Amino acid sequence: MNSLAVLFLPAALLAVPADAPHEADTPALAPEQDANGAIATPSRLAPVWTDLVTSFQPMEQDQVRIERRVIIRINPRRNKMAPDMLSALPQGELPPQFEERKFGKCVPAKAIAGVQAQPDNRLLLFLRDRRMITVKLEKSCRARDFYSGFYVEANEDGLVCSGRDKLHSRSGANCDLGKMRQLVAERR
Repeated sequence: MNSLAVLFLPAALLAVPADAPHEADTPALAPEQDANGAIATPSRLAPVWTDLVTSFQPMEQDQVRIERRVIIRINPRRNKMAPDMLSALPQGELPPQFEERKFGKCVPAKAIAGVQAQPDNRLLLFLRDRRMITVKLEKSCRARDFYSGFYVEANEDGLVCSGRDKLHSRSGANCDLGKMRQLVAERR
């Protein structure tokens, strides 16, 4: 729109249409008044004023919908950094060996402290109470997709269950949970 049209647009809105009744003793731009002195309704005003008045009225709303969705993010486990190279050398004690034991189908989502991908298409979950749980993923999923953690949608019961919940990796993979097994250190 050019600048000349912008200057004359307000004047055009104020102009009274030619077919509107005009009395000599009343100003042309003043709204008409009834015999009681009340201002005329918008339907009796000029069409330009009718559109202007109705544009300032509140819009009618039919329905408002509010949805709430909570997603829990599980970060990968942090690796402990060795302060110097000598401390990384073996000190004579062998690392513990673990065996798998049966575990239930669900684990509280708040109890998961970290996750680590395993080479055999499993995820190793570290719980806040120092337990470790392995979770088998479905065949179409790869555990390495979960190297940077995962998201899980929160349920009403607050549990992450195999066969029910899906894990969403940050790289875009969606996987169903398989069997859960607890890792327990073997006694020597």
